[in-house]
Amino acid sequence: MIKDIKNQECVFSVFGIWDKTSVGKLEKLDFPTQKNIIFDFANLDFIDTAGIRYFLALENELKQKGFEFSRVNLKSEHAKLFELCQKHYKSFHNSHENKKTIKDFFENLGKKVVESFALLVQFLNFIGLIIYTCFKTLLNPKKLRFRAFLYHVENSAINALPIIMLTSLLVGVVLAYQAAYQLAQFGANIYIVDLMGISATRELAPLISAIVIAGRSASSYTAQIGVMKLTDEIDAMKTMGFKESEFIILPRVLALALAMPLVVIVADILSIIGGIVVAWFSLEISASEFMSRFKEAVELKHIIIGLIKAPIFGFLIASIACFRGFFVQKTTESIGVYTTKSVVNAIFWVIAFDAIFSVFLTKAGF
Repeated sequence: MIKDIKNQECVFSVFGIWDKTSVGKLEKLDFPTQKNIIFDFANLDFIDTAGIRYFLALENELKQKGFEFSRVNLKSEHAKLFELCQKHYKSFHNSHENKKTIKDFFENLGKKVVESFALLVQFLNFIGLIIYTCFKTLLNPKKLRFRAFLYHVENSAINALPIIMLTSLLVGVVLAYQAAYQLAQFGANIYIVDLMGISATRELAPLISAIVIAGRSASSYTAQIGVMKLTDEIDAMKTMGFKESEFIILPRVLALALAMPLVVIVADILSIIGGIVVAWFSLEISASEFMSRFKEAVELKHIIIGLIKAPIFGFLIASIACFRGFFVQKTTESIGVYTTKSVVNAIFWVIAFDAIFSVFLTKAGF
């Protein structure tokens, strides 16, 4: 680019090729003292969007410093590309460089609230569809895809047992070990049974199982449904007269809802075993003493409460996973985005519902 001073004008003659390679080698332009600047494109051979982006950024900087500029001798095809890039450059520039105001903050906050409320309404409608389909299937059990139901029980719950068993055992060991140190200082060693028994069966086992299932199976459900959307399988099912609520959603939801109590029972056992191991080695409480105290201290209601939470957590996880799966667009990136949202939402709502249950049951005297 050649600079030429004419009267009160500064003319920059643009020539050659302006693409992403050549633009990257340019040095910063020295601004002239003249306030009227002309870019002459008469000798321009080629320019791509990278070159146009350079000129748009340069022109914007000139405008902010009070310069006037113009383009001359621009070929029609280059002028159209300038016009297209300038349109999008303005929107990018305005959205990223304008100062944020308090009004913008509250406006964005309001939009988020409205979007979240609309999403909640959609999810409640989705839950209603699932419940309606469940009642409809109870009246006509032949509509249930029993083989698909068993497949999802095996794949989502049974195959998850090894990691749940290991996690429950380790959490039981950690909890018991920390409790043992504190109880030993007061000579209340035996109360480790009460602590482990109630906390594991009532809270820890259902919560750990739900979180592991949410991370493992919720992501799987969302990804499966997302791929079905990508490959147009869902559209094909609708064309053939299959309802997605009966064919896709119900087997998955029922599988997790009915299998979760079994998973929680296994988690209960392993958590207690972890407590027995620590009590034996750290507090010299034998397994028989532990179990004898367990029968006395831990009421049946604590185990039942944990088992009642289990199907609710399973239903919630599967519903969120399927709901997010239907949001997947026909891009591979979308699968990753909504799979992540599915896992995060499922874990959040499991913890939130567990907190609600704890407060409600405590107030109710259970």
